[in-house]
Amino acid sequence: MITSSEYKKRLSKMRRNIYIDGKLVDREFKRLEGAVNVLAKTYDMITDPEFKDYQDVLTATSHLTGEKINRFNHIHRSIEDLLTKQKMTRLTSQQVGGCIARCMGIDSTNALSVITYQTDQKYGTEYHKRFEKWLKDFQSNDRTSCCAQTDVKGNRPWRPHEQKDPDLYLRIVEKKSDGIVVRGAKVHNSYAPVVEQINVIPTRALTKEEGDWAVAFTIPADAEGVKQIVSAPMVEYPEGWGAPGPWGGADSLTIFDDVFIPWDHVFLCGETDMGGRLALTFALYHRHSYTGCKPAMTDVLTGATALMAEVNGIEKEHHVNEKLAELICTSELVYGTGIAAAINGYKSPSGTYVPDIMYCNVSRRHAGVNIYHEYDILADIAGGMPATLPRPGDWVNEETKPFIEKYMARNPNVDVKDVLRAFAWVQGLSCSENAGVMQYAGVHGGGSPRMEQIAIMGSYNVENTKNIAKRLAGIKTDKPYTFDRLGNTPKL
Repeated sequence: MITSSEYKKRLSKMRRNIYIDGKLVDREFKRLEGAVNVLAKTYDMITDPEFKDYQDVLTATSHLTGEKINRFNHIHRSIEDLLTKQKMTRLTSQQVGGCIARCMGIDSTNALSVITYQTDQKYGTEYHKRFEKWLKDFQSNDRTSCCAQTDVKGNRPWRPHEQKDPDLYLRIVEKKSDGIVVRGAKVHNSYAPVVEQINVIPTRALTKEEGDWAVAFTIPADAEGVKQIVSAPMVEYPEGWGAPGPWGGADSLTIFDDVFIPWDHVFLCGETDMGGRLALTFALYHRHSYTGCKPAMTDVLTGATALMAEVNGIEKEHHVNEKLAELICTSELVYGTGIAAAINGYKSPSGTYVPDIMYCNVSRRHAGVNIYHEYDILADIAGGMPATLPRPGDWVNEETKPFIEKYMARNPNVDVKDVLRAFAWVQGLSCSENAGVMQYAGVHGGGSPRMEQIAIMGSYNVENTKNIAKRLAGIKTDKPYTFDRLGNTPKL
């Protein structure tokens, strides 16, 4: 395993292919600092004495090499692995106050582990062998990766092969003796500018006419022909006031401009039925990761709400406890359902464990539909000050400083400098440029609530519950009664 310094050194050596606000920049660009710090934290925690009791959570043993590896690069081989991944995600996300960045990598590698094996069994291909060869190198070198799944999609009612511009879904444009050439774009690629590897997979189910779009592969994030047009929100904190970080995000519109992929890194090429299955499997794993990171984010919002209540001197008020209880219920219901998803998971033919479809989607949907309500609770308790807080320069300006310290005082038991620290942090958390991005991500990341609803209704046996109602109402029915969580959750 490597250190955060080694990770940053690798980034500094990557080809410049990142565009931010019209400028071609390197990976040491100031706006990427917060995202780099998040990734660095996943390395630092392993060697930090504060987390010495969490080594079994943060690390794992590779099933391919027997080496100790970062758990973010691990393939789940048991129910315990699924549970520990969830715990790791919550623990690490708490440390940075939001997305921990590496879930897209672990979720896509696990999905590829499952589907490359299934494809080989059906079609006699060698994708799984290629994948495991790549994975050995990936794990041994302790690399970072993200997932590029979402196509730009063009006119939404049209399928990939119906678009006037076929590149609106990433596709194969040429097959060669030594590899393939792809063209298109992927959007919403979280942390793509600050990882070494991008795992590319289909975004939807595909029909028999859509073999060119049934493609999956891995590629260096700075490969020739890859261009990243990046949005990277910044959070400004006062310098010298002891706040950790800064933490932040970075999302890419990733362009594949006739990019060559060697066969060794191609994991799907034309098998349309497996393309849709791979898309669903990644989404399933990613929604399970949300059962770790979303409770962590609610933990942060709960702490922020309690801190604002203390700063404002209202921590003993009944309505404060009522709102804190709401937040706690959301975080623990989402986390608990994630535990259920792991326990009710199953071992796929490849040996990789897959979480339960129903519980993953119920959990993710519950998190998504509650996100704005959680911020509403924080805003209610904080009041308006996070939105109108004087700028950090005014805190230290000799002329304005006395007025700031006089009129920003709140609870007499809280030092005014801590009042300022608290409001500045909550400002960044709830009403900054980065906060707006995180709120949208809370709704749409891993699939919008609408997508979870589709998965839930596709997995739940409504007829069985109707059958229960008929029996209780005295309506005759010849359908047999079954008790299997009132559904019969399918396996991917």
